[in-house]
Amino acid sequence: MSDLDKDYVHVRDSLYDLSEQGEEAIELMMELARESEHPRAFEVLGQLIKQKADINDKLMKLHKSNKEIKKVDALDPALPNATNNNVFIGSTTELQRMLHNEKVIDVEPED
Repeated sequence: MSDLDKDYVHVRDSLYDLSEQGEEAIELMMELARESEHPRAFEVLGQLIKQKADINDKLMKLHKSNKEIKKVDALDPALPNATNNNVFIGSTTELQRMLHNEKVIDVEPED
C-alpha cells in the first residue's frame, strides 16, 4: 500500500470517527435542548449540526481529491507506450505508399 493510500485511509477513518462522535453529540444536545428549552442549548445544537455537515463535506472532498490525484498519476507522461504526438517526415509519395499499402498515385502538375 502506497503512502498516498495509507494517508487516505487514515484521514477517511478519522473523518468517520468524528462523524460518529458528532452524531452522538447531536443526539445528546437535542435531548438537552428539549428538556431545558434554553436558547443557548439550541444554538450549540445548530453549531454541532453545522460541524457534522462540514465533516461530510470534507469526506466528499477527500474522495474527489484522491480520485484526481490517481487520475493525474495515470496520465503520467513517463509511462511507456504513451504517444502524445505523431509526426510524419517524408515526401508525399512516401506518405501515399504508407497509407495505400505501396500503391502510389502520381499526379503531374498541369502547365
